Amino acid sequence: MQVDPSIFRGYDIRGIYPSSINEKVAYAIGQAYVELIKPEGEILVGRDVRLHSNDLAESLIKGITDSGVDVLDSGLISTDMLYFGVGNYKTAGGIQVTASHNPPEWHGFKMVKADSVAMTFESGIEDVKKLVEKGCLKKSEKDGNRHKLEIWDEYSKYILGWIKPEIIKPFKVVVNANFGLAGQIFKRIVDIGNLPIEIVPLNTEPDGTFPKGRPDPFVPENRVEFVKLVKDSSSDFGIAWDADADRVFFCDEKGAFVEPYYLNTVLIKSMLKKYPGEKVIYDPRYTWALIDAIKESGGQPVISKVGHSYIKEKMRAENALFAAESSGHTYYRDYWYADCGMIPAMQIMEYLSVHNEKLSNLVREVMSKYYISGEINSKVSDVKAVLQKIKSKYSDGEISELDGVSVEYDDFRFTVRPSNTEPLLRLTLEAKSKELMEQKRDEVLAFIKG
Repeated sequence: MQVDPSIFRGYDIRGIYPSSINEKVAYAIGQAYVELIKPEGEILVGRDVRLHSNDLAESLIKGITDSGVDVLDSGLISTDMLYFGVGNYKTAGGIQVTASHNPPEWHGFKMVKADSVAMTFESGIEDVKKLVEKGCLKKSEKDGNRHKLEIWDEYSKYILGWIKPEIIKPFKVVVNANFGLAGQIFKRIVDIGNLPIEIVPLNTEPDGTFPKGRPDPFVPENRVEFVKLVKDSSSDFGIAWDADADRVFFCDEKGAFVEPYYLNTVLIKSMLKKYPGEKVIYDPRYTWALIDAIKESGGQPVISKVGHSYIKEKMRAENALFAAESSGHTYYRDYWYADCGMIPAMQIMEYLSVHNEKLSNLVREVMSKYYISGEINSKVSDVKAVLQKIKSKYSDGEISELDGVSVEYDDFRFTVRPSNTEPLLRLTLEAKSKELMEQKRDEVLAFIKG
């Protein structure tokens, strides 16, 4: 069938509804997925809150059952709940109908095999693309069955198993769901665990139109009302998620957004205290603080390409304990090597309770040691040419081409890489002083833009 090849990306399928992602494409993807993995058992299917997620899920499920395979339909769930469902119920695979944090006109699919093994372009998505384009898949002689599977309560109990609920102290917490499901999921966990948490809700009613814009807390302009509410409500801290709730972000009690890069150092130390000597995965966007935290805690740092599927592959290959991305993804070996948006929230509450500490104090030291630019996106006409020019200009630095181009000097380093999900070139830079960070950020950015 005729299909836009650009929807098949590095670690998911994503495009605009209905021009490149629609019910016909969803049906074909369901059939191609079955043809590729040849599942011996049921496939778990979930969906996010987007306006057309239900229709796409229906077509996807029809494609799977028409291929003779049974489906467990979990309805509205977060992406990390899909990973839990596939792993916990030992299904033969799973597909989440979601476009994550993209604007409402976007749609897509995240696919995993048994044991929540993520599919990348190289390990399945390209093959799905070829099968969809080939378009010769046929209906099975026997239809598969479809069953409903409610997983919210079991998921909530599982998440609570990562902490000791009885030691959690009373907190007042702003919860920003960005109109996804995270607010309702967090409340369910709090209720089931009988946690002494006073929730101050923000954008917690699911709304697939995303009325306040792109549902991504990583975008600076989307943080304004979040950090303001934390400060104005005198909350102890705030937690925000993207629309499909697999990325999590924090704001301290003073109303300051805490970059995941800095908070990840706390999670790394917490994990390695329980499991010393283990490997921890990090990505090339920002590295110094993470390497420090890993080594100081007796762990072994291992670098990976950016992207949830690539990091999961690396974790499995290295049997790594934990992984953290500066984009807000947090991964655990004991969570089927997958990312979860709720475990970090529980761990931070437990850490603050045990140490009787304020969130701002946990990251003050590392924030004063390494200064970061934030992720800056630029559109360029020729990505490869720009990357080559960067290598030439900064040839006296230590260069890595693991993911785009990374250049490191003694007092600053940066990475310029193409986006895997959008037509952009992304710059991230860190330095050992605020002044140097700003100077080098502007210098590299001006060079990128020509």
